[in-house]
Amino acid sequence: MELGLENKYFEKTFSKLSNLEGKTVAITGTTSGTGFSAAEACAKLGANVILLNRPSERADSALARLKATNSKGRFLKIDCNLQCFKAVRSAGSKIIEACPDGLDVLCNNAGVMALKDIPTADGFDVQMQTNHLAHFLLTKLVFPQLREAAHRRGEARVVNHSSMARLMVKKLHPKYFEKRGGELGGDGSRLFIFQGGRWERYGQTKLANAAFTACLHERFRDNHPNIKAMVAHPGVAETDLQATAISDGGAGPSGSIGRWLIKQMMKMGQSQQDGALGIIRCIADPEIISGQFVGPGMGMTALRGPALSYPLETFYDNPATRHTLWEKSCEAIGEKFVI
Repeated sequence: MELGLENKYFEKTFSKLSNLEGKTVAITGTTSGTGFSAAEACAKLGANVILLNRPSERADSALARLKATNSKGRFLKIDCNLQCFKAVRSAGSKIIEACPDGLDVLCNNAGVMALKDIPTADGFDVQMQTNHLAHFLLTKLVFPQLREAAHRRGEARVVNHSSMARLMVKKLHPKYFEKRGGELGGDGSRLFIFQGGRWERYGQTKLANAAFTACLHERFRDNHPNIKAMVAHPGVAETDLQATAISDGGAGPSGSIGRWLIKQMMKMGQSQQDGALGIIRCIADPEIISGQFVGPGMGMTALRGPALSYPLETFYDNPATRHTLWEKSCEAIGEKFVI
């Protein structure tokens, strides 16, 4: 669903970012969309870029395109299927092996939207495991390398990617973190008002991304102040995410109407690169501090605009929500995550 939206903010913002020479940035979900744009931007800023994707022809093609447009870029492709904890653990081991001097940035970007109510092989909702639980596990696995980078070079960062969908739910429910995939609301989808089981589950994952950031910020501030945690959202960006949701039935029973509605909404959105500016600023902008949310505004009308920084919102940055997020996530991965 390409509209060819033009960049309005990317070039000006990119020109103000820090040089990343000598730093290593790992990004999940770089085959297309905001992840691809972030990988491309980091390479142009001089970083070593680790591409974390499911093994696929799309992943191979993305690497080839990145190399073609960044002849001096340094890329490492590591297979990372977020829908399988065993694969995530394998990817974590390979990242540690590849980064003996530390990992400067982990960008938890990959995500799926409004998919069917089905379980992963691990038993969890496919959206929650892909969008949050696997990233929680990956962050735990590479935390020692983040700490090493912060020790050697003065700073490290964890960047999470949320969306406006966090505003659709407002409260985390523990059941979405449990092995109840396929039993969490069914496949209903009312796209006009973003309701139904598919959208409820998606909203829970995006709220989890923001709450995870609040948890990390609190723990880093108290124990490792030279490691930062921040979160971004893209507004409505011209990526493949919407098309994937439609192909899976996420537009509701009337797919043609859903496709039309999304196309109209996309016209009010912004280009892929402008949408990626939130995570790119979190990765490379020295002015972004820990505990900030970066995007084109914070309400449901924040469809497009320059990526600006805001404080975390209190409906997830509070003791009860942080406790639920951390405890249920540790329970899901079967390990304690001590920072």
